[in-house]
Amino acid sequence: MSDKHLILVVDDDTDLVEMISMKLESEDFRVSKAYDGIEAFDRIKEEKPALVILDVMMPRKDGYALCDELKNSDEYKDIIVVLLTAVSDAISSTNYTHMGGKTTLADDYVPKPIDLDKLVEIVKDNL
Repeated sequence: MSDKHLILVVDDDTDLVEMISMKLESEDFRVSKAYDGIEAFDRIKEEKPALVILDVMMPRKDGYALCDELKNSDEYKDIIVVLLTAVSDAISSTNYTHMGGKTTLADDYVPKPIDLDKLVEIVKDNL
């Protein structure tokens, strides 16, 4: 894909951020990184990415809160949001649910562990 859209990858797992970033860069995307919801919102204000890959469970501000903030903002509502969620593995120990993911205004979501090829497909379908 020759059009270099900027994608922001947000997760508190630094190894996962690196893995996703390397995969996207190998597909010719430009990538920015953040490690929690507050840092992510600062990056979004600075860089206006076309798409945000956003982990659900993070410190300081979770993915649902950030997604809703973006989608309810005139300035940022057009940014595509893909949520990453591992919540199916931890339903009994967390108040996050897939239904919660479905009722946010996210454009798509990807379960963890992440299939990188599927994630790239979703990114390309949404851009």
